[in-house]
Amino acid sequence: MKKILVANRGEIAVRIIRACHDLGLQTVAVYSEADAEALHVLHADEAICIGEPSAQHSYLKISNLLSACEITGADAIHPGYGFLSENAKFASICESCGLTFIGPLAKTIELLGDKVQAKALAKSVKCPIIPGSDGIVNTPEEALKEVQRIGYPVFIKASAGGGGKGIRIA
Repeated sequence: MKKILVANRGEIAVRIIRACHDLGLQTVAVYSEADAEALHVLHADEAICIGEPSAQHSYLKISNLLSACEITGADAIHPGYGFLSENAKFASICESCGLTFIGPLAKTIELLGDKVQAKALAKSVKCPIIPGSDGIVNTPEEALKEVQRIGYPVFIKASAGGGGKGIRIA
C-alpha cells in the first residue's frame, strides 16, 4: 500500500490520515460539496469531491469512491467506522477491483453482521457470551420462556442491528 483513500469524514478521517502519515503513507480525503473546507480535507495529501452534501449521494455512493480511487491512484481504502465500514458488498467490490480494503474480509463482515450467526460462532469457539436465546425469538410466548430461563434484566436485540441500534430494554 502506498496511497490510502479515506472513505469517511471529520475526526474519524483526521485520525486515519494522521496514522497513515506516521506510517509514511500518502492519503486521499474524500468530501461532499458541504465538506470542502473540512479539517480532514486540509490534512490529507490530496482531496477529491465525491458528490452532493447528503451522505447518500457522496460518502455512501460506492461508485463515486471507486472512481476517486481510480482518479487519484489510491491502492487501498480505509472506511473508518460507520458509513460503509460494515458493508460486506463494499468490501467485496474493493477486493474484486484490486483495492486493499483496510478492515475485515467481506465474508467476515457478512458472517458477523447477523447477530444470530455471530453468537453461534462465538459459542462454537468457546468465547464468553451473555446469556440469551439461541436464535430468533418470534413470538411473545417464546420471549417469555427465554426470560424465565435467563432472568431479568433483559434486552431485545435486532438480529441485523449494528452499532447499538435495535436494542430495547424489556
